[in-house]
Amino acid sequence: MVKTKEVKQQQEMSVFSQLAEHNHEKVVFCHDHDTGLKAIIAIHNTVLGPALGGTRMWAYTSEAEALEDVLRLSRSMTYKAAISGLNVGGGKAVIIGDAAKDKSEALFRKFGRFIKNLNGAFITVEDIGTTSKDMEYIRMETESVAGMPETMGGGGDPSPVMAYGTYMGIKAATKKAFGTDSLDGKKIAVQGVGNAGVFLVELLTKENTKVFITDIYADRLRDVSAKYGAQVVGMNEIYDLDVDIFSPCGLGGTINDKTIDRLRCRIIAGSANNQLRDEQVQGQALQERGIFYAPDFLINAGGLINVYSEIVGYNRERAYAQAERIYGYTLEIFEKAEEEGISTQQAAIQIAEKRIADIGKVRSSY
Repeated sequence: MVKTKEVKQQQEMSVFSQLAEHNHEKVVFCHDHDTGLKAIIAIHNTVLGPALGGTRMWAYTSEAEALEDVLRLSRSMTYKAAISGLNVGGGKAVIIGDAAKDKSEALFRKFGRFIKNLNGAFITVEDIGTTSKDMEYIRMETESVAGMPETMGGGGDPSPVMAYGTYMGIKAATKKAFGTDSLDGKKIAVQGVGNAGVFLVELLTKENTKVFITDIYADRLRDVSAKYGAQVVGMNEIYDLDVDIFSPCGLGGTINDKTIDRLRCRIIAGSANNQLRDEQVQGQALQERGIFYAPDFLINAGGLINVYSEIVGYNRERAYAQAERIYGYTLEIFEKAEEEGISTQQAAIQIAEKRIADIGKVRSSY
């Protein structure tokens, strides 16, 4: 009995230590027996405004894995909003379950009730495993949701704007690494061809690039390959390709101790969140190897920009124009990192944290 109590205490301490590590404001565990809902909402920082972030539905192998993911993702959303000049904070939610089998109207509406209870502190949008239809169900229970279909006055799928911002980041990194931002003749490995990945492949192939793709879904690979002429490679094989640019566009953590030494690229730039398994370790390793890393939360911010534009009064042209600025921001990050002898990840985090600190001083005055 004592041993069981000690184990529980250790688990509780582990949860709180994770929250303290990145100074999260609030984490909510959502459970409903009738609908089967098991979800976690993490609010990282609301200095700049209410936390805005997607709801991801994924068949996590454990609740601990889900917690780690939502904590890392919500922190990235804080930095993404801050570095993009948006007046929102960072948050994220994950629903534990198989998106292909476990979805229901009741589940998402119940989840919407949990969001409503946060009184506007968290605004959600679609993410991996969720769709605009799922957001419609959430909207039936709370107004704290965006990413609505265009037929409902929303901005529709944010993936094209996310892909465009990522494309701008890739071109900026190419300018830094090769002296020109032309992608003509470049070889690019795209890891993950979900919504944003597909639109990115489309943009890349328009510049006469050789694109290699991989994904866990064979039918998706077949369709993208047929439409854009991209070459399909294995999930593990993609790390060993001799390419100019490696573009992670799926799940996070693919740049880690096991994969980093296998990479043969000059640039890493993609739309996935939390690409570096350990931002300090891999950030430093990439710097030492002379690989130009475009920080993920900067260049994949187009999706957030699109959704934020919906909140303040949607204008698609304005969203694209703001996403285009990612090109200049990326070059600034490279220059700062070079001048200060730090990784690009550190440089981007410093800029984001400075804005949060500056606005925090303004808002503390009244």
